[in-house]
Amino acid sequence: MQWEVVIGLETHVQLQTHSKQFSGASTTYGAAPNTQACEVSIALPGVLPVLNKKAVECAIKFGLAIDAEIASRSVFSRKNYFYPDLPKGYQISQFELPVVGKGKLMIQVPASKNAEAYEKLVNITRAHLEEDAGKSVHGAVEGMSGIDLNRAGTPLLEIVTEPDMRSAAEAVAYAKKLHELVQWIGICDGNMQEGSFRCDVNVSVRPKGSDTLGTRREIKNLNSFKFMQQAIEYETQWQIETLEDGGKIQQATVLFNPDSGETRAMRSKEEANDYRYFPDPDLLPLAVTEADKQRVRADMPELPQVLQARFVSEYQLSSYDASTLTAAKSVADYFVTVVDAGAEPKQAANWVMGALSAKLNAEEKAITDSPVAAVQLAALLKRIADHTISNNAAKQVFEGLWAGEGDVDAIIEAKGLKQVSDTGAIEAIIAEVLAANQAMVDEYKAGKEKAFNALVGQCMKASKGKANPAQVNELLKKMLG
Repeated sequence: MQWEVVIGLETHVQLQTHSKQFSGASTTYGAAPNTQACEVSIALPGVLPVLNKKAVECAIKFGLAIDAEIASRSVFSRKNYFYPDLPKGYQISQFELPVVGKGKLMIQVPASKNAEAYEKLVNITRAHLEEDAGKSVHGAVEGMSGIDLNRAGTPLLEIVTEPDMRSAAEAVAYAKKLHELVQWIGICDGNMQEGSFRCDVNVSVRPKGSDTLGTRREIKNLNSFKFMQQAIEYETQWQIETLEDGGKIQQATVLFNPDSGETRAMRSKEEANDYRYFPDPDLLPLAVTEADKQRVRADMPELPQVLQARFVSEYQLSSYDASTLTAAKSVADYFVTVVDAGAEPKQAANWVMGALSAKLNAEEKAITDSPVAAVQLAALLKRIADHTISNNAAKQVFEGLWAGEGDVDAIIEAKGLKQVSDTGAIEAIIAEVLAANQAMVDEYKAGKEKAFNALVGQCMKASKGKANPAQVNELLKKMLG
């Protein structure tokens, strides 16, 4: 029997606010345990939650970015369950009336051994505001577990998809696209190691061609795209083998062990009615007006797909180049600055995606930490364009900029890289080369084109690489008759 995997994602995005979802306590990462666990976060008697306006604006931003329905009225509910890291005994979330409704996200699934690259539309069911729970800490004291409530109350936006994905590759492509988007619009720092972007993956399998969904198991808290790929692939194979052996899939929450590469059941999966949701009596319904949406929209950056189209139409870049340059906002901003500083767009794109990217990757630096500023790269490209230096010399200048040896012109002068463009000087070099290489001249005149390239090489060697290659070609042809 052939099987089909069905995947949906629930992603918890920590919102970039200085204070918590319902209190003024700090959200700074790395503080000593329980130093940011305020009275509201642990629901001491007599305290009241107050909604964080910045968190609401972040949710609206996301809704606008995915062309979603944004509710004019949404409600906060209490999600009741007992767990050691939830001292209140409930989590404030949204259930029946979320702030962000149905939206969509177009993803690009990369090519694989069995398929070419393709685009796919993933439908987003909802995105709702909620607060985070605390964290169980094991092993801080030998033989004991502790509770750190610093995260309790941290603002989250939970983004839920339809079960639209049919492979681990599609799920990872969606997660990466979402990861890029929330950073692009400035609502999340995207730091997966610190828990700012966590994915729960619902996986089920069914006979190929069937419209009936199988029983799903939820893989919790995946904080790496690599682990997501491995977890889905293992879970899919485990479910198929279980069914083919005559077994049944029990709905469950499972964990992924990166060391073994396996998933294991943690507990049976709760249903919504297990949480006994009811409207939070301490919080009024959230009202979002058209004016609110317009105000947030005015503060949003140009979205990746819009910027990509502009790069194609305004700068005449290929779709591939435009897509690569808009994969991250920091890269797009750097490229735009290079062009605005006077560089030719295609040449700027080639250098940003080529030499700069290679150097950043080799040293594991982000483009925001590049030793070569965008205006410096633009100055370098202008010196190539006005024939002050050759492309080969430009590589040496780039290395000098990276090492902090000064500005572009100073490095060119110090290294003696200025290109010879004086016609008389180049003609003199060519004349010497022709006189010393009569055999090559004869071969060229006998119709051997390779001899011409060899003569060009000799001219460049004689000029120590400083002669303008285009002029060398033009003058050499002229002098050979």
